[in-house]
Amino acid sequence: MKNYKAIGKIGEGTFSEVMKMQSLRDGNYYACKQMKQHFESIEQVNNLREIQALRRLNPHPNILTLHEVVFDRKSGSLALICELMDMNVYELIRGRRHPLSEKKVVHYMYQLCRALDHMHRNGIFHRDVKPENILIKQEILKLGDFGSCRSVYSKQPYTEYISTRWYRAPECLLTDGFYSHKMDLWSAGCVFYEITSLQPLFPGANELDQISKIHDVMGTPAAKTLTKFKQSRAMSFDFPFKKGSGIPLQTANLSPQCLSLLHAMVAYDPDERITAHQALQHPYFQDQRAAEKQARGGHRKVAPELLSNKWQISKEGSKQKQSLKQEESRPRRQGPAYLMELPQLKLPGATKLSYSSPALQTVFRPGGSGKVPMLRPLKCGAANQKADAQKDIKPNLKQYHLPTIERKGGGY
Repeated sequence: MKNYKAIGKIGEGTFSEVMKMQSLRDGNYYACKQMKQHFESIEQVNNLREIQALRRLNPHPNILTLHEVVFDRKSGSLALICELMDMNVYELIRGRRHPLSEKKVVHYMYQLCRALDHMHRNGIFHRDVKPENILIKQEILKLGDFGSCRSVYSKQPYTEYISTRWYRAPECLLTDGFYSHKMDLWSAGCVFYEITSLQPLFPGANELDQISKIHDVMGTPAAKTLTKFKQSRAMSFDFPFKKGSGIPLQTANLSPQCLSLLHAMVAYDPDERITAHQALQHPYFQDQRAAEKQARGGHRKVAPELLSNKWQISKEGSKQKQSLKQEESRPRRQGPAYLMELPQLKLPGATKLSYSSPALQTVFRPGGSGKVPMLRPLKCGAANQKADAQKDIKPNLKQYHLPTIERKGGGY
């Protein structure tokens, strides 16, 4: 890391610390994700899902750009050099008195759905979509922090702890690890609501309260859905029937199209939940699709089955005319994007590795010491501090309630 100068600390998570760094070669600023774990070999680094996923998904306009991977075999230190973004979505909405305009919301949500669609098409699901992991730079949105991602074809059940509680899908809460890429759409729906209302949709205090919060709004699920969930859990459960209050409309100016997409994303049953690919075809994104088509000259043909998608917007915005199972019945595209496992990186004989953009050379040069000094965080305020949720808030102001769960890390 001798070619970088530490500027300040962006955030810290359980497994890494994120620093703002300046390159001494080109003067540009980058985000350095320094892993707390020490690695014994290049093979161990190669097997890190986060690196494999970012290599596969880059470049994409809505996926965080990985410029370089720096591994020092002597110290076992590993750092990911990523592009530096302005803020995450949590920082964007924190403390705001007025919601974002729907024009801005639709702009951001379209980009988030594009990121999810690209990721799922390439056989990866994120498993921790939340405001802190969605990064903003000017008007561009990018999905970051792929530390929890998995291959969509990896074997269930998944045993490790995933997804921040407020954004955790019902199938993650009620089954013993039997869930799919559809969990990302539930999480994105929760983010969708949060950026329109400045309030979390399901702020559960614990897992049991999380389920209760979901049922308070959505109602208890249909018997067939519960039956499916019970088949994937050792412990049986039953819930007393509850109708549900419906999604609270904190912002009265939301369009019917907005509500329709929101309901489709937080459908209780994952089999009935919309896919990212279907979401991109929703009427809510009509202007974004038209702008994209105009930007590329209108030469790209749209698949006939997408043109036939018809949506019915009800007063609640919750019903769709077309079955959301259409996506699952479509044959899978053949090719490297549908490999069963993420590919192994092959770097035989190398002691240090770098993954660089054409403009960024490797950090280590022949003859260098190869040592990576420990980064010392500078004294500057962390971006995300645990807030006091009990502070008095004036009732006439629509102000975001700072969360009671701990929010840390910079989303990288």
